[in-house]
Amino acid sequence: MSDFYLETERLVIRNWNEEDRELFHLINSDDRVMQYFPFRRTREQSDTMFDELRADVAKLGYGYTAVELKETGECLGFCGLHHCNAEPVLEYENIEIGWRLAPQYWGKGYITEAAFCLLEFGFEALPLDEIISFAVHTNEKSLAVMERIGMTRDASKDFDHPRVPDTHPELKRHSYYAIQNPNKKGG
Repeated sequence: MSDFYLETERLVIRNWNEEDRELFHLINSDDRVMQYFPFRRTREQSDTMFDELRADVAKLGYGYTAVELKETGECLGFCGLHHCNAEPVLEYENIEIGWRLAPQYWGKGYITEAAFCLLEFGFEALPLDEIISFAVHTNEKSLAVMERIGMTRDASKDFDHPRVPDTHPELKRHSYYAIQNPNKKGG
Protein backbone atom coordinates (compact mmCIF):
# COMPACT_ATOMS: atom_id res chain seq x y z
CA MET A 1 0.00 0.00 0.00
CA SER A 2 2.92 2.33 -0.67
CA ASP A 3 1.21 4.24 -3.48
CA PHE A 4 -1.24 6.37 -1.51
CA TYR A 5 -3.62 8.19 -3.83
CA LEU A 6 -6.99 9.87 -3.28
CA GLU A 7 -8.86 12.40 -5.40
CA THR A 8 -11.40 15.08 -4.70
CA GLU A 9 -13.05 17.47 -7.13
CA ARG A 10 -10.03 19.79 -7.20
CA LEU A 11 -7.25 17.90 -5.43
CA VAL A 12 -5.00 14.88 -5.51
CA ILE A 13 -3.87 13.57 -2.12
CA ARG A 14 -0.77 11.45 -2.53
CA ASN A 15 2.57 10.47 -1.10
CA TRP A 16 5.43 12.92 -1.42
CA ASN A 17 7.50 13.24 -4.59
CA GLU A 18 11.06 14.49 -4.68
CA GLU A 19 9.93 17.69 -6.44
CA ASP A 20 7.79 18.55 -3.36
CA ARG A 21 10.85 18.89 -1.14
CA GLU A 22 11.36 22.64 -1.73
CA LEU A 23 7.74 23.57 -0.94
CA PHE A 24 7.85 21.34 2.14
CA HIS A 25 10.83 23.30 3.44
CA LEU A 26 9.19 26.63 2.62
CA ILE A 27 6.03 25.86 4.60
CA ASN A 28 8.05 24.56 7.55
CA SER A 29 10.20 27.67 7.73
CA ASP A 30 7.59 30.33 6.88
CA ASP A 31 6.66 32.59 9.81
CA ARG A 32 2.99 32.81 8.74
CA VAL A 33 2.55 29.06 8.33
CA MET A 34 4.43 28.30 11.55
CA GLN A 35 2.86 31.09 13.60
CA TYR A 36 1.47 28.61 16.14
CA PHE A 37 4.64 26.54 16.42
CA PRO A 38 7.59 27.38 18.69
CA PHE A 39 10.20 26.73 15.97
CA ARG A 40 11.02 27.01 12.29
CA ARG A 41 12.74 24.12 10.54
CA THR A 42 16.11 24.49 8.85
CA ARG A 43 16.52 22.91 5.42
CA GLU A 44 18.24 19.89 6.99
CA GLN A 45 15.48 19.44 9.60
CA SER A 46 12.82 19.85 6.93
CA ASP A 47 14.49 17.29 4.66
CA THR A 48 14.70 14.80 7.53
CA MET A 49 10.99 15.25 8.32
CA PHE A 50 10.10 15.00 4.60
CA ASP A 51 11.93 11.67 4.33
CA GLU A 52 10.28 10.38 7.52
CA LEU A 53 6.78 11.33 6.37
CA ARG A 54 7.30 9.80 2.93
CA ALA A 55 8.56 6.56 4.53
CA ASP A 56 5.61 6.51 6.98
CA VAL A 57 3.09 6.76 4.15
CA ALA A 58 4.87 4.00 2.23
CA LYS A 59 4.99 1.76 5.30
CA LEU A 60 1.59 2.44 6.91
CA GLY A 61 -0.50 3.31 3.86
CA TYR A 62 -1.42 6.71 5.34
CA GLY A 63 0.23 9.69 7.00
CA TYR A 64 0.77 13.37 6.40
CA THR A 65 0.39 13.32 2.63
CA ALA A 66 0.99 15.87 -0.09
CA VAL A 67 -2.00 17.84 -1.40
CA GLU A 68 -1.76 18.70 -5.08
CA LEU A 69 -3.95 20.94 -7.18
CA LYS A 70 -5.39 18.62 -9.82
CA GLU A 71 -5.61 21.33 -12.49
CA THR A 72 -1.94 22.38 -12.34
CA GLY A 73 -0.08 19.61 -10.50
CA GLU A 74 1.20 22.15 -7.94
CA CYS A 75 1.88 20.83 -4.44
CA LEU A 76 0.00 23.08 -1.99
CA GLY A 77 1.18 21.59 1.29
CA PHE A 78 -0.09 18.63 3.27
CA CYS A 79 -3.10 17.13 4.96
CA GLY A 80 -3.23 13.71 6.46
CA LEU A 81 -3.84 11.19 9.18
CA HIS A 82 -0.97 10.58 11.56
CA HIS A 83 -0.22 8.93 14.89
CA CYS A 84 -0.25 11.49 17.70
CA ASN A 85 3.02 12.96 18.83
CA ALA A 86 1.91 14.42 22.15
CA GLU A 87 2.69 11.69 24.66
CA PRO A 88 2.06 11.38 27.57
CA VAL A 89 -1.02 13.59 27.12
CA LEU A 90 -2.30 11.73 24.06
CA GLU A 91 -1.51 8.13 23.24
CA TYR A 92 0.46 7.29 20.08
CA GLU A 93 -2.44 5.04 19.04
CA ASN A 94 -4.68 8.09 18.63
CA ILE A 95 -4.91 9.09 14.97
CA GLU A 96 -5.05 12.80 14.34
CA ILE A 97 -5.86 14.73 11.22
CA GLY A 98 -3.59 17.68 10.54
CA TRP A 99 -2.62 20.06 7.77
CA ARG A 100 -0.28 22.80 6.64
CA LEU A 101 -0.56 24.85 3.43
CA ALA A 102 1.60 27.46 1.76
CA PRO A 103 0.01 30.90 2.40
CA GLN A 104 -0.82 31.59 -1.25
CA TYR A 105 -3.32 28.70 -1.09
CA TRP A 106 -5.12 29.78 2.09
CA GLY A 107 -8.79 30.74 2.03
CA LYS A 108 -9.77 28.60 -0.96
CA GLY A 109 -11.28 25.63 0.90
CA TYR A 110 -8.54 23.21 -0.09
CA ILE A 111 -7.91 21.91 3.43
CA THR A 112 -11.60 21.42 4.15
CA GLU A 113 -11.96 19.49 0.88
CA ALA A 114 -8.89 17.34 1.57
CA ALA A 115 -9.86 16.75 5.20
CA PHE A 116 -13.35 15.48 4.31
CA CYS A 117 -11.77 13.02 1.90
CA LEU A 118 -9.24 11.86 4.49
CA LEU A 119 -11.89 11.43 7.18
CA GLU A 120 -13.85 9.20 4.80
CA PHE A 121 -10.69 7.22 4.04
CA GLY A 122 -9.87 6.87 7.75
CA PHE A 123 -13.34 5.67 8.68
CA GLU A 124 -13.90 3.38 5.71
CA ALA A 125 -10.50 2.02 4.71
CA LEU A 126 -8.65 1.79 8.01
CA PRO A 127 -11.46 1.68 9.68
CA LEU A 128 -10.89 3.95 12.65
CA ASP A 129 -13.40 4.45 15.45
CA GLU A 130 -12.37 8.06 16.04
CA ILE A 131 -10.13 10.72 14.54
CA ILE A 132 -8.91 13.61 16.66
CA SER A 133 -7.33 16.98 16.01
CA PHE A 134 -5.91 19.74 18.15
CA ALA A 135 -4.42 23.17 17.72
CA VAL A 136 -3.21 26.09 19.78
CA HIS A 137 -6.34 27.53 21.41
CA THR A 138 -5.94 30.86 19.58
CA ASN A 139 -5.45 29.31 16.12
CA GLU A 140 -8.90 30.31 14.90
CA LYS A 141 -8.34 29.22 11.28
CA SER A 142 -7.44 25.63 12.15
CA LEU A 143 -10.16 25.39 14.80
CA ALA A 144 -12.69 26.63 12.21
CA VAL A 145 -11.61 23.88 9.80
CA MET A 146 -12.13 21.28 12.53
CA GLU A 147 -15.67 22.54 13.05
CA ARG A 148 -16.38 22.70 9.29
CA ILE A 149 -15.44 19.05 8.87
CA GLY A 150 -17.80 17.99 11.66
CA MET A 151 -15.42 17.65 14.57
CA THR A 152 -16.61 18.55 18.05
CA ARG A 153 -14.57 20.24 20.75
CA ASP A 154 -14.20 18.49 24.06
CA ALA A 155 -12.93 21.23 26.40
CA SER A 156 -12.44 18.66 29.16
CA LYS A 157 -9.61 17.21 27.04
CA ASP A 158 -7.89 20.53 26.22
CA PHE A 159 -4.23 20.24 27.20
CA ASP A 160 -0.86 21.89 27.45
CA HIS A 161 1.23 20.37 24.66
CA PRO A 162 4.21 18.54 26.19
CA ARG A 163 6.50 19.36 23.24
CA VAL A 164 6.00 23.13 23.45
CA PRO A 165 8.76 24.62 25.58
CA ASP A 166 7.99 26.85 28.54
CA THR A 167 9.67 29.69 26.62
CA HIS A 168 6.47 29.87 24.51
CA PRO A 169 3.63 29.82 27.07
CA GLU A 170 1.20 31.39 24.56
CA LEU A 171 1.54 28.25 22.39
CA LYS A 172 1.17 25.58 25.07
CA ARG A 173 -2.63 25.40 25.49
CA HIS A 174 -4.31 23.27 22.82
CA SER A 175 -8.00 22.79 22.06
CA TYR A 176 -9.04 19.17 21.51
CA TYR A 177 -11.50 18.08 18.83
CA ALA A 178 -12.76 14.65 17.78
CA ILE A 179 -15.12 12.96 15.37
CA GLN A 180 -16.56 9.48 15.69
CA ASN A 181 -16.86 7.01 12.84
CA PRO A 182 -20.43 7.49 11.57
CA ASN A 183 -20.43 3.92 10.22
CA LYS A 184 -19.98 2.38 13.69
CA LYS A 185 -22.94 2.53 15.97
CA GLY A 186 -22.82 2.10 19.71
CA GLY A 187 -19.16 1.68 20.59
